[in-house]
Amino acid sequence: MTGRVLTTAVRRRVATVTAGAALALTVSAGAAGAAGAAGAAGAADGERMPELRGRGLMHVFSTVDYRTRVDVKDVSGQKRHVLWPMSWKVCSQYPAVGRPIGDEGVRVGVVKNGEKCPKAATA
Repeated sequence: MTGRVLTTAVRRRVATVTAGAALALTVSAGAAGAAGAAGAAGAADGERMPELRGRGLMHVFSTVDYRTRVDVKDVSGQKRHVLWPMSWKVCSQYPAVGRPIGDEGVRVGVVKNGEKCPKAATA
């Protein structure tokens, strides 16, 4: 497969993240029920958590099932909004590597590319 050929699911995910990153990464309290249902879809398939630490945030969206809820948090202490996934890298993740992805989905702690991850980073 060449770099030019993308699957439909990857194209859809890239378009979603690029066009509406703020909406895709932030789930309001009112939408928690719908997001839980989306996370359940990933759990029903028996999806296991891959190793994401040290990888770019875009890798998270291209690795986990597109129906899985992904919560993203800036762990630098600066409380920045994560608007452009290609500018961020993963420092922490929940659940742990190899664990099933449950109804709560995936949580990742990120910092901007070029920054060091804090030692006590938690997602």
